[in-house]
Amino acid sequence: MTKATILIVDDDVANIEIMNAVLEDDYDVCFAMSGEEAIETARTVDPDLILLDIVLPGLDGFEVCRELKVDPVLADVPIIFMTGLDDSEDEMRGLSLGAIDYVAKPIQPAILRARVSNHVELKRLRDKLAELAVTDALTGLSNRRQLERTLEAEWSRMCRSGDWLSVIMLDIDFFKQFNDTYGHVAGDRCIVMIAATLNRALRRVTAVTARYGGEEFVCILPGADPASARQVAEEIRRQVNALQIPYETSQVSSYVTVSIGVASARCTGDMTPERWIAEADKQLYLSKVGGRDRIVGTQFQVTCLG
Repeated sequence: MTKATILIVDDDVANIEIMNAVLEDDYDVCFAMSGEEAIETARTVDPDLILLDIVLPGLDGFEVCRELKVDPVLADVPIIFMTGLDDSEDEMRGLSLGAIDYVAKPIQPAILRARVSNHVELKRLRDKLAELAVTDALTGLSNRRQLERTLEAEWSRMCRSGDWLSVIMLDIDFFKQFNDTYGHVAGDRCIVMIAATLNRALRRVTAVTARYGGEEFVCILPGADPASARQVAEEIRRQVNALQIPYETSQVSSYVTVSIGVASARCTGDMTPERWIAEADKQLYLSKVGGRDRIVGTQFQVTCLG
């Protein structure tokens, strides 16, 4: 298991040395000696837990905590305040800002070790639950919920940059008939193999791949123009055919095939993310109507609405 990263923020070198001696065998430890340095270091190393002194040069610990809790990347990082002050008002203030615990100075090694261990393990569990909430259990790909979040973020980025954004939507041809013929276990195995093929086909490009539902998959390709997106789609189709998953009753081939729709957008006309996905779905439908085991695509300019 990869070691968790602990960021110690204290302006006293002796305190840092004590805490490092307690933690360095079990964690990757890094340090900061001011509030400003703490924020910069946290954004660089993305720690699993922060030990934060209240009294610091520049920004104090409370200000650092407030700044970190409004950062979307760092907001969920647990913060333990350290203080030599016996002041319940300070403790309440820190907890109200989002800190999860307090450690009193002078540092007691056994107490520090136990509290850090407990909170790091709790963070691991929260991270795992968060991952499961956005992951398709069968394939390990992103699920539809995560895809929708990613779509919104990439659409906004495309609107800011004016770059291309492409989506590939694909469907396993006659999958219900495949399930009826070979059984649901074979159907699940087929879906897993297609998902793995998508990962292989997309490993050299920037992409987010999701199981959209049932036998349908969606790939979002930031920065991919229509020609590039079609090239990726063709590679997916080629690799799926190369699997040669037997399908004797298919009306297309003796092996499993996929139909693919592609839609590419760039910001200058009128569209929303939902209509864009619907356009990719329309292209997928045209691919099926056209005989399946093929790619149909379109491109358009959009005026981004958000």
